[in-house]
Amino acid sequence: DGRLTFFPGNQTVDLPSINFMKRHGTNFLNAYTNSPICCPSRAAMWSGLFTHLTESWNNFKGLDPDYVTWMDLMEKHGYRAQKFGKLDYTSGHHSVSNRVEAWTRDVDFLLRQEGRPMVKLRGDRKQVRVMEADWRNTDKAVNWIKEEAVNLTQPFILYLGLNLPHPYPSPYAGENFGSSTFLTSPYWLEKVNYEAIKIPKWSSLSEMHPVDYYSSYTKNCTGEFTKEEVRNIRAFYYAMCAETDAMLGEIISALRDTGLLGKTIIIFTADHGELAMEHRQFYKMSMYEGSSHVPLLVMGPGVRKQQQIPNVVSLVDIYPTMLDIAGIPVPHNLSGYSLIPLLREKAESEDSRGEPRPSWVLSEFHGCNVNSSVYMLRTGNWKYIAYSDGSSVPPQLFDLSADPDELTNVAIKFPVMVHSLDKILRSIVNYPKVSSSVQEYNKQQFISWKQSLGHNYSSVIANLRWHQDWLKDQKKYENAIDKWL
Repeated sequence: DGRLTFFPGNQTVDLPSINFMKRHGTNFLNAYTNSPICCPSRAAMWSGLFTHLTESWNNFKGLDPDYVTWMDLMEKHGYRAQKFGKLDYTSGHHSVSNRVEAWTRDVDFLLRQEGRPMVKLRGDRKQVRVMEADWRNTDKAVNWIKEEAVNLTQPFILYLGLNLPHPYPSPYAGENFGSSTFLTSPYWLEKVNYEAIKIPKWSSLSEMHPVDYYSSYTKNCTGEFTKEEVRNIRAFYYAMCAETDAMLGEIISALRDTGLLGKTIIIFTADHGELAMEHRQFYKMSMYEGSSHVPLLVMGPGVRKQQQIPNVVSLVDIYPTMLDIAGIPVPHNLSGYSLIPLLREKAESEDSRGEPRPSWVLSEFHGCNVNSSVYMLRTGNWKYIAYSDGSSVPPQLFDLSADPDELTNVAIKFPVMVHSLDKILRSIVNYPKVSSSVQEYNKQQFISWKQSLGHNYSSVIANLRWHQDWLKDQKKYENAIDKWL
């Protein structure tokens, strides 16, 4: 959650490495994902293109494998390139459940797709390495810096993709498991300031926006939660952020030990945030700040120190920024704009293509746990969220300066603003058309999957993550699918 990198969010947990980057570099206060879920978000970051252009609709469908990323171009121009950890931009290879849930979001039924969010404490006060796979990848990156990077005569680009902070799989939730367990050790939990944890306000279930209700239901969050449960989920999430911060610290230390720190640019960001029980939801897949607002910190030669940038930026800006750093000409067809003018001592307003940066960012979502395509335009203090064809589902409008927690949808109150923001949105993306092509894609994918199973279809679909709900009235849900098809 990008809000943890500045006040008041940063009061909840100790993040020394992020604070180090803030002191020695620049922090973007309004950085957003272009799609609040792993694979489509990473596809946007690696391609520099909006989701509707790459058609990376869900966690299974990302970039075409032969897509030219900014790293490919840097390698072509003489950089030594190395990747460790999670990439997930061509496909997340996620479970059958994930795929089927995304394809069937237009079906008229409500089924819980996730385990109920819960917390679990592991180990003792000495256990530092909870997410072992991430630590192994961090170790690999550290060794590469100390053994390879330090001896290179050519410039290098190193990418480290971490899974944390992310809920862990919950075996109790059934065969395919959801990832709904917030897991940490006492060591990391001690870094969290329990007094500073805000308990989010919730609307009553009957007052929720229809899409929010669907999300909350499919994420298994519509039941009763005590204040203590909510506070713990949030605390454990912050503890997982502290563990992630320590991995960033290892990289900074390795660069310092090898004398490379002063001549290396470091960028820290995320593919999406975590709602951690805000708006009666956990996970991402939402345009609310907890899910869509990401951290973006940059430090290194030529980057202003202790700078906080209020401009709205997004992950598609990484592509032209990397090329700018490397002195490679930036293609004209990109959705993003280089961040270098904002980072440099003398902030110019135009990028290397001579184009002024727009005053808005776009995010969109077409995957599971949300029963409609969603489009978010963030500009100035406003966040405008449009759904589906723009008319069948009511839009949302939030004034983030007056309502940072996004509790009051003021779309009805400000029809002129809604009209003007919708006009900008439609000039960027013909969203009713995109929504309808996603619906078509979902149906076609589902049909070919169903056909591949032959007579086995019913038993397979009954055993997916929603099996506890599905088996209560199997015929009813099969009929709903038939009706949709």
